[in-house]
Amino acid sequence: MGKVKRKTILVIGGTGFIGSNFIKKILNLGWNVTCLSLSKKNKHLSHKNLKYIFCDFTKNKLLKRKLNKPFNYVVNLGGYIDHEKFFTKGRSIINDHFISTINIILSLNKKKLQRYVHIGTCDEYGKNISPIKEKFKEDPISSYAVGKLASINLLTMLNKTENFPCAILRIFLVYGPNQKNDRLIPQVINGCLRKKTFQVSKGTQLRDFCYVDDIVNAILLALTKKKAEGEIFNVGSGKPISVKFIIKKISKIIKRGRPQFNKIPFRKNENLKLYPSIYKIRKLLGWRPKINLDEGLERTINFYRLNGN
Repeated sequence: MGKVKRKTILVIGGTGFIGSNFIKKILNLGWNVTCLSLSKKNKHLSHKNLKYIFCDFTKNKLLKRKLNKPFNYVVNLGGYIDHEKFFTKGRSIINDHFISTINIILSLNKKKLQRYVHIGTCDEYGKNISPIKEKFKEDPISSYAVGKLASINLLTMLNKTENFPCAILRIFLVYGPNQKNDRLIPQVINGCLRKKTFQVSKGTQLRDFCYVDDIVNAILLALTKKKAEGEIFNVGSGKPISVKFIIKKISKIIKRGRPQFNKIPFRKNENLKLYPSIYKIRKLLGWRPKINLDEGLERTINFYRLNGN
C-alpha cells in the first residue's frame, strides 16, 4: 500500500484559548497543522507535525507570501472581543476582523481546499429574543459584531456564487482550563481561590456556557461533515443559566470567595437573555454537548488550583 497522506490544516488564531485546544485534538488525530497567529508561539504546544507562522492578517502582500502552500482545511479562530464604541476605535476593530478575513481568503490556494470553517459570535444577534435561532435576522450593536457579521456575509455570498466551501459556527460562551483571566468564569474562580471579596453585577443575565472540549468537537464536525457546507450553526450547551447561579456555584464548590452582587452596572445595550437554540447542529451534524456544567466546572477549577492564575 502507498503512504497515506496526512490531512493538512491551517488554524488561524491557533495560539488562543479555543485554538490551542483544537490543535491538540487534531494533532492527536494525526493531522499536519499550521498555526497562523499574530502572537508568539505557544510554549505549551509543540509537535513534530505543528508549524507556526506569524503575520499581521491585515497585511495582504505579506500574508500571501506566508501562505505559500495549499491546505485541505482552514479554521479561522482569529480576532478578539472588544466592545469599544465606533468613534473610539471601531474602525480598527472592524478592519481587524473583516479586512483580515478578506486577506486570508484571497491568500488561500483554493484548488485543494475542502472546507473553511469560520468562527462567528453570538454578539452578531444583538438583542434578539432567546432562544436564538440561526434564521433570526442579525442585529449587531458593536463594531466587533459588525466586523464578524461582515465576514460571515462575505463567506455565505461566496458559497452561493462561487462554491466556496465554508461553514459558520456562531459560538456562545465558552469556558475551560487555561482560559484568559479577562473572562467571567476564570475571574470568579481565581477570585474565590484567593479568598477575595469581589464585585459583580446583579447577575440576572441568562447565558449559555459550553465547555471547550464540546466546542472543539463541533468545529471538527463542521470541517468534515458534508451537510455543514454553506450553513450557519449556533453552538452552545442549550441550557441557559443565570450569571448569579454560576458565580454562586463556583463559590460553593471552592468554599471560598465573597461575591458582592449588584455592584457593577449592566453594559449599555446588553442583552439580558442571550442563549441559543442548538436544534440545527444536532439535527444536521449530530452534535450535542457531552460535558455538563458540574463536570466542566470541576475540571476548570482543578486546573486553576494546580496551575495558579
